Amino acid sequence: MVTEATQRPVEKSQIKIGGMQCSFCVESIRKAYSRMNGVIDVGVSLSHEEALVQYDPAKVTPAQLQETLRSLGYTVRDPKKVRSFEEEDAELRQHRNRLFVAAGFTLASLGLMSAVWLGQMQPWFRWVMLGFTISMIFGVGWPILKMASASLSRGILNQHVLMEFAAFGGLAGGLSGFFKHPWPMADFMGAAIFVTAYHVLSGYVSLLVRTRSSQAIRKLMALQPETARVVRNGLEQELPVAEVRPGDLVRVRPGEGIPVDGVVVKGLSGVNQSLVTGEPIPIEKGPGDEVIGGSVNQTGTLLVRVTEVGEESFLQQVARSIQEARALKPGIMQLVEHLLHWFVPGVLVAAAAAFIIWTLGAWLVTGEPNIERAIFASLAALVMGYPCALGMATPLAMIRGGGMAAQKGILMRSGEAFQVFKDVKKVVLDKTGTLTKGEPSVVEVAASGNYSQEQVIGLAAAVETASEHPLARAIMERAEGLSLPATRDFTAIPGRGVWATIEDRRVLVGSPSFLATEGVDLGPVREQLDALERRGQTVVALAAEGRAAGLIAISDTLKDDAAEAIARMKAASLQPVMITGDNWRTARAVAAQVGISEVLAEVLPEDKAEQIRKLQRQGHRVAMVGDGINDAPALMQADVGIAIGAGTDIAIESADIILMGDRVGGVVDAYFIGKSSFRKMVQNVTLAFAFNGIGVPAAVTGLVHPVFAMIAMAASVSAVLLNSFGGRLIPRREKTMRGPTSIAPTEEGNS
Repeated sequence: MVTEATQRPVEKSQIKIGGMQCSFCVESIRKAYSRMNGVIDVGVSLSHEEALVQYDPAKVTPAQLQETLRSLGYTVRDPKKVRSFEEEDAELRQHRNRLFVAAGFTLASLGLMSAVWLGQMQPWFRWVMLGFTISMIFGVGWPILKMASASLSRGILNQHVLMEFAAFGGLAGGLSGFFKHPWPMADFMGAAIFVTAYHVLSGYVSLLVRTRSSQAIRKLMALQPETARVVRNGLEQELPVAEVRPGDLVRVRPGEGIPVDGVVVKGLSGVNQSLVTGEPIPIEKGPGDEVIGGSVNQTGTLLVRVTEVGEESFLQQVARSIQEARALKPGIMQLVEHLLHWFVPGVLVAAAAAFIIWTLGAWLVTGEPNIERAIFASLAALVMGYPCALGMATPLAMIRGGGMAAQKGILMRSGEAFQVFKDVKKVVLDKTGTLTKGEPSVVEVAASGNYSQEQVIGLAAAVETASEHPLARAIMERAEGLSLPATRDFTAIPGRGVWATIEDRRVLVGSPSFLATEGVDLGPVREQLDALERRGQTVVALAAEGRAAGLIAISDTLKDDAAEAIARMKAASLQPVMITGDNWRTARAVAAQVGISEVLAEVLPEDKAEQIRKLQRQGHRVAMVGDGINDAPALMQADVGIAIGAGTDIAIESADIILMGDRVGGVVDAYFIGKSSFRKMVQNVTLAFAFNGIGVPAAVTGLVHPVFAMIAMAASVSAVLLNSFGGRLIPRREKTMRGPTSIAPTEEGNS
């Protein structure tokens, strides 16, 4: 069935948001957009401070979408521009200065309140307290007040609204005491100051600990050269890439980055395009072959006809995939989200009920309303209901788990690492750089005729001495320690092979097809050649005096702990899936070596993210493990993205978990730490809600002084803090680990 939404034109707007703090902000933004005419769907990411809005351009414009955010009190930034470290530091410094001012007002007001409690009331106290309160609410807390007003005007109840109700309740009660004696004016205004100061503190902590805005796009686009050598009318000129047009001819010399997407019209060369396939072995390119901007030309000079520029180029498409994957990524169900959905309205209802009970209710029962107790009860309910401990329950558990992970060389960067990883059943692993080392090396040498394996590798290394090809370097590394014969008359045929003269013998080294075109009979080594190629290995052939002398198989080797890591995943009921841009033959061969039965091969970067989405649509929670540029969109799309720390910056910036090093077994360690931290999170929320759940009804009775409500709020935070870290503050003897990659029983048992 075709719906109206699918019939009308749909456009997407990606918006970078500043000022987000918690899941309340996510829900506020989502509600505001969902109530706009023309908005079809919206995804909001707290971790990356982004929204992806799908809308009908006939009914709403991008400018209106951005203005909605600004009216809610958030800032809007260009999603294509990553803020500099100086800008981030300036924002942090601004919040820190606000916190210092708030702390100053809070400590000063606490001193005045203490003096009043001790009977040292002075006439000027009330003026100073009034000044402090107004300064906190309308000065330090002005940004919070603006956000609360904007949210309330749209019928959105969030933490800002709840805080302002408590602050204005304290101000109203304090003003009553300003004109009426006796009245605990200082207590009411103190409550307003304290709750505002705590909100400023929570905002600063959120800014400090949350994931920094990703710098992936800036680093990705930096791979593409800024200029290109364009050949026009027979003349070569260096122009900015932005001025290159489809149809232009661009010359790329050895060792240079290819600046554009295009088709080779002249030249032969090996091109490293691992950013597309993830494979370290270069691909030979000649006339008619496509090349991709950002890949590296390694051996020969190429003349390339430009086919795609600007937004349609490969790197721009990968950048777009990363951007959209962030916002399309399934939002995690925060542990406290359901509670908070009803919590704020419930607290406001309780505060209103307290006021009615002690005014109208007291009047009906005693014939006289108890205004003082009504205000006390309402304010105490608002203070007791402020979700401070609930808000800290999750980040404290995450900080604790992050400390445990850091001891094992694992960096847990986001909430998904803790709250979703426990539900993951499918772990998708990239092949190159994740399961394998990502470096070509000689894995087998086959000799023919009268030649030994040592002679084959020695002759090949001697010929390749003058070559800069990556496969030549692999051969040279294998021949290290051998005495190499002298060569002369070295000649390289770009994209095919090399030859040289050794002791009056013409020795050829190159692809089997190159030797065949040079008249070499490969019959004596055909059976071995076919067997090596079936195993997905790249074969370099050697011939001397026109006869086949041997074969050298080059491949990307497995990491030392790859097979063990896969076995541990299976033991933990995690289903490994291998994904790669390499061919099916190589993919199946590698998967069989490590024990993976489910394989996805010949998958391009933009398709990797789609493969993750397919698994998600099937109902699976998916973790993705990768290390390359081509993995970045999939890492961002996965429920949990895991980057190998030895990989590219772009993959690392796109991930929720980073393994510091190249050990695959860290995936299983992170899984158990995530499960352990989630259990701690549940305990924290239970403790926090116990304080709020008991405190709010108690406040309605009028028996809880607002100051005691503040003390109870501090106690709830302390309880959550002790539960998170108290056990780890007590020294204990660790039980013996069951191997270098195992989780210590004490870590699990004490979680």
